[in-house]
Amino acid sequence: MKKISWLALVMFFLGCVPIKKYRDLEANYKKCQTEQAEYKTKAIDYENQVKELNVQMDVLKSDLNLLRADSSKLGDKYRQTIVDLEKAKQLNSVLENKYNAVLKSGSSENATLIQDLEATRIDLQQKEDRLNKLEKELNSRERAILLKEERINELESMLRNKDEATRLLKDKISSALRGFSDKGISVVEKDGKIYVSMEARLLFASGKTDVNAEGKKAIIDLALVLESQKDIDILVEGHTDVDALVSTSHPKDNWELSVLRATSVVKIMLANSAMDPKRVSAAGRSEYHPSDPLDKAKNRRIEIIITPDLSELFELISND
Repeated sequence: MKKISWLALVMFFLGCVPIKKYRDLEANYKKCQTEQAEYKTKAIDYENQVKELNVQMDVLKSDLNLLRADSSKLGDKYRQTIVDLEKAKQLNSVLENKYNAVLKSGSSENATLIQDLEATRIDLQQKEDRLNKLEKELNSRERAILLKEERINELESMLRNKDEATRLLKDKISSALRGFSDKGISVVEKDGKIYVSMEARLLFASGKTDVNAEGKKAIIDLALVLESQKDIDILVEGHTDVDALVSTSHPKDNWELSVLRATSVVKIMLANSAMDPKRVSAAGRSEYHPSDPLDKAKNRRIEIIITPDLSELFELISND
């Protein structure tokens, strides 16, 4: 009787462990799916915002060119008006001298001269009024040009600073991972983002989701570089090759394998650095985003995508 009870108890505990692990993995998998959906939405928003920023810059530059062209024409008109005004003043002076001479002589031309002089004065006043109006419009356009130039310079300066910060961060990452360069790690900058690719052979045994010792060291070295960066978002993507993975336990297929591997990397990064978890996401891409269709080893990888935070730029645009 005692032997039967003891055997039942052992079987009970042996049965409970796989069930608990299954439930943990299932919950973890669902969490990663949710995070992946959120990051995809965020990535789409980011790409749209970048496009909006470029459109805004193009519009500003187009407006600036039109303003400059209009101001140039207005300046020509303004200068011609000054010439016309000067001629009118000279004519008015001649008529006034002639009028004064006629008054002294009592000539019969007096009435005609008075009419000519009055007409000249009216024309002179009209030219002066037009000149004043042109001067105000020209000053207004020059102020508008200065404001647009300042705006464009501010945006371009911020973009240059972001690009420079991204370049410096890439250099720091490359330096930190230099010891792993011959073990399947690459660091590239593309479209304003930094892509750190780690081949699976450095991190995992075949079909497994636990990171080995050497891979863990590379991940921690990277995390220590990123922990001081407060204005970036980090996406850890798991990728597999096209060879099907079929199993009755987790991971059951390539989708789960890619997600769980990404999650393992995220956990190591967060556990060994002061990185903000709110800026980190995990996602699985299975075999559907190969880096090299002819090289399965390169496709089995973890890709860490580092995206700069452009909220300051977008806030600047929204304030227009």
